[in-house]
Order: sequence, then C-alpha cells, then structure tokens
Amino acid sequence: MRIVGVDYGDTRTGLAVSDPTARLAGPAGTVTASDPELAAQRIAQRVRELDGGLIVLGLPRHMNGDEGERAAKARSLGERLRQLTGLEVVLFDERCTTVLSHAYFNEANIRGKKRKAAVDTQSACIILQNYLDSVNR
Repeated sequence: MRIVGVDYGDTRTGLAVSDPTARLAGPAGTVTASDPELAAQRIAQRVRELDGGLIVLGLPRHMNGDEGERAAKARSLGERLRQLTGLEVVLFDERCTTVLSHAYFNEANIRGKKRKAAVDTQSACIILQNYLDSVNR
C-alpha cells in the first residue's frame, strides 16, 4: 500500500508518496490552491492518481505541544480528505519540518524560486518519512 504525505499550506501544499512497501518517502509535487475546499479536492485527486491507501497529514503544533489556528485548519482538511477519498487520515506532528527543509536546501546551496517551489514537497517527505519510521520500528 502506498501512503501519501501532506504538508498543508495556505497557498501551496506539498505532497510525498511512499514506495509500495511503505518504507521510503519520495516527492510527489505540490498542489496550489488558496481556497481550502479547492485544495482538498486537488489533494484528493492526487491521492487517487498516486494510488494512495492512507493519508498522513502534518499537524502543526507549537513547540510546547499546543495547537493553534494552523492545527485547526489541518484537522478540518483531514476531515474533508476523509470524506472525499474514503481513506483513513492520520494526523502526524510536523514540528520543525519546514526548518529542517530549509536546512537541507542551505546545505545544497539552493536558493530563490527553485527553493521556494521545493520546500513544501521536501517538508511532506520529512513528515511522511518520520511517520514511516515510527510505524516500521
């Protein structure tokens, strides 16, 4: 079963997909939409195209573990994705994934538009790989 990772953003949403053995995460591009309903529909379509059997959605939390407005938006998206796909949606802590993505790109000296376009997908890969590692231990 392939698992699809999602890093939800206000405009761009990064996607990742696992290999068939659900051990490794790889990039699956981004979905662009400012409207939450349109974003949900586009993500659901990509999940179908990727033959996803489970969705792992990043849950933004503050460093102290509290949830704020971004977490509420993610929870709402998760429920909508459940309705649109009929799949289980696992909310998975995404703290520090964007910071880690930027660190990767700093190391690779990737800047500008290439970086902006890739950060969300890289963050989705990190979320999904962290999830896969946690269930495969």
